[in-house]
Amino acid sequence: MQLITVAGSPSVGKTSVILRVSEVLRQEGLKVGVAKFDSLSTSDDKLYEQKGFPVAVGLAGALCPDHYFVSNVEDCLAWGQRQGLDLLISESAGLCNRCSPHVTGVMAICVVDALAGVHTPKKIGPMLRLADLVVITKGDIVSQVEREVFAYHVRLANPGARALFCNGITGQGITDLARAIHQAPDTGALEGSRLRFPMPAAVCPYCVGETAIGETHQRGNVKKMQFDDLEAA
Repeated sequence: MQLITVAGSPSVGKTSVILRVSEVLRQEGLKVGVAKFDSLSTSDDKLYEQKGFPVAVGLAGALCPDHYFVSNVEDCLAWGQRQGLDLLISESAGLCNRCSPHVTGVMAICVVDALAGVHTPKKIGPMLRLADLVVITKGDIVSQVEREVFAYHVRLANPGARALFCNGITGQGITDLARAIHQAPDTGALEGSRLRFPMPAAVCPYCVGETAIGETHQRGNVKKMQFDDLEAA
């Protein structure tokens, strides 16, 4: 079975792209399933079920979606194997730009939105910079020049990744994405595998339920801003 990790910020079109490419792969004879991760709630599982794709849902709740993912992805792999899948696609929650849900040896896809602005790729951390493939959505809404400039900035942020324009509504570009997924390595087991980049730092008082504001309540992993006017004084 192949495992693919698909990550991206909120509302960039991850689910639409996954649905489209899954339909193409199914037509080619592959049994495809999805492990859908989200933060508080999701209805995307209904979309996958309507199309006949097996889907497992995990909601992180109060936990960081990245930490929740890495704690559960091995169980998702086992679920996919029990389902007899040929391909399991892990769809992340809409993540912050610091997140990094990519595993060494597992094909990693980052979905970005061409409407986000040409400087967005350099603001995205390991989620984009360590991906194998960057899927750019909503390119039909901007001009050809804007598409080319955006793709150029993607290549600057991750020179080693291939960038593809895909439309989750019309299906344009999906065949190229399906062809790229066919090249993904098989995933036998994840035990002993490593993330491509450390998760965002955690374990401060607010991670474990603190709500009071003030330095007396701030302990552990706390990072403070530096202000020029105070340094000059």
